[in-house]
Amino acid sequence: MKKRVLIFSFFLLTSIAFFAQRERVEYLPSFDKRKLHYGFYLGLNQNDFKISLRENANVANANITVEPTAGFNVGLIADLRLHKNLNLRFEPGLMTNAKKIYFNHLTTPRDSVRDVSSTYLHVPLLLKFSTDRYKNIRPYVLGGVSYNYNFSSNEANQDDNSAGQFRMKTSNFMYELGVGIDIYLYFFKFSPSIRGVFAINNEIKYDDDVNSKWTAPVNYMGTRGVFLTLAFE
Repeated sequence: MKKRVLIFSFFLLTSIAFFAQRERVEYLPSFDKRKLHYGFYLGLNQNDFKISLRENANVANANITVEPTAGFNVGLIADLRLHKNLNLRFEPGLMTNAKKIYFNHLTTPRDSVRDVSSTYLHVPLLLKFSTDRYKNIRPYVLGGVSYNYNFSSNEANQDDNSAGQFRMKTSNFMYELGVGIDIYLYFFKFSPSIRGVFAINNEIKYDDDVNSKWTAPVNYMGTRGVFLTLAFE
């Protein structure tokens, strides 16, 4: 699924850029001279978990896999011009997604599957490096860090996996890398981009039992995902 998202995103960006650069009229010629401008974005995401297991865990033959599904993200944009080719961007928004975690070393359906549906307050601070404008297009790369507040974390829940509750930490930090194209249209600038999002901290909330058959084998569990973002500025 993630490979199909990347292929679709690549063809979307290249197709839009091809048609935009054929326009003879240069739209919004003074847009990039603004010190500060605003916008909003919509997008799709597919988030997975990167999982590493402990070698000396007290759980025999531990095997954990994740099945992700597509989610949705929406938010606002504040863009500050630092240099003709460098901008600082603040993009707070909401992100939703769902995953199934399979504990393949457990035999009963009640124990072996956990549904993790999450809604995040996603707050990235990004640096955007753009090329010089060519007609009505301007490619760019961006990168930065983000804070994510997980409204669905269950971190404070007294129940854990022994009672069927899989818990994640509420506050998490990530870094983001991406590429995109600014496309200047008659009334606004349209900016599709593809981004990778990677967790910095360990997001799992361990069970109270240090020998838990669910969390004891896990050394690290952190989000990794792909975003397809459509910005309107």
